[in-house]
Amino acid sequence: MSKYFKWLDLGFIRVILLVLVPIVAFLFSFAIGRYGIPVSQLLSTLYVHYFGSSTAQASNLDTVVFNIRLPRIIAGMLVGAALSTAGAAYQGMFKNPLVSPDILGASAGAGFGACLAIFLSQSVYVIQISAFVFGLIAVLLACLINKHLDYDPTLGLVLGGILISTLFSSGTGAIKYFADANDKLPEITFWLMGSLSSVDKRDIASIIIPMLIGFIPLFIVRWRINVLAFGEEEARTLGINTRRLRFIVIISSTVITAASVSICGMVGWIGLVVPHLARSIVGPNYRTLLPVTGILGATYLLLVDDIARCLGSVEVPLGILTALLGVPFFIIIFKNNVRGWK
Repeated sequence: MSKYFKWLDLGFIRVILLVLVPIVAFLFSFAIGRYGIPVSQLLSTLYVHYFGSSTAQASNLDTVVFNIRLPRIIAGMLVGAALSTAGAAYQGMFKNPLVSPDILGASAGAGFGACLAIFLSQSVYVIQISAFVFGLIAVLLACLINKHLDYDPTLGLVLGGILISTLFSSGTGAIKYFADANDKLPEITFWLMGSLSSVDKRDIASIIIPMLIGFIPLFIVRWRINVLAFGEEEARTLGINTRRLRFIVIISSTVITAASVSICGMVGWIGLVVPHLARSIVGPNYRTLLPVTGILGATYLLLVDDIARCLGSVEVPLGILTALLGVPFFIIIFKNNVRGWK
């Protein structure tokens, strides 16, 4: 009986931490930055904004909190949740711990679309649309290649993703080669490194619907991803339409990945590292693993973005930090959690 209560307490503590840590990170991210905001002033600003007089004039503090930091914080949490959830779903579908959201070329396609729009001197809104559309096109091409290969469906998708990623990465390289070295090339290079510095309320509004379109189906079918671990024949024996399930996972993961890349550029390692961290905490059951992965991914990227904007006088690109932090983090987590994949 004492052993039962021990595990019950441990599970309760995990739930409390999974709820409290994102909330603390959310509030903490408001307070830090080049324009520091004491907690007392932050709480006062929040109270006046939501419950104060409607005739009260907006202060500089109110502008910083609601027009600059709030959109960035929300975007960081949405992108972190999206990339980590897509990574976890792909890892379950492909039964491979080294799979990430760009396995089918979504990130490479979105990067090419954004670079093309920048090269053509398009607006920020067009850049985001181009990135999103080309991300979807890349995955569609990978699926078409798999269809014509008439090979193992899982390996065929991986092969198609590698080919399409190489194709779009080459296209991005060509654009960088022909871009103006004094104007377009620095802009393209900085975008590819990933950043949330220019995110505003309009960007949040532009990705809400794609995020919902991707997240909802994944969370509805998440328990069926467990069945894919048994293999193709076993899953069909249990009554799972593997082709339809694979289609839902691919489309949903692609939509949220492309939406993420469209507003913040290329941010790697989130979808590879965070699912392993979640697996080490709650186990391999996707009914629990997928939502926990989303929570941890949102918190992780938010904290990394806090480091990026406070580390020095010049903001460090997210892609650099996620790689520097992700490599040792991945080695430690995967080393202690590799048994779950054997």
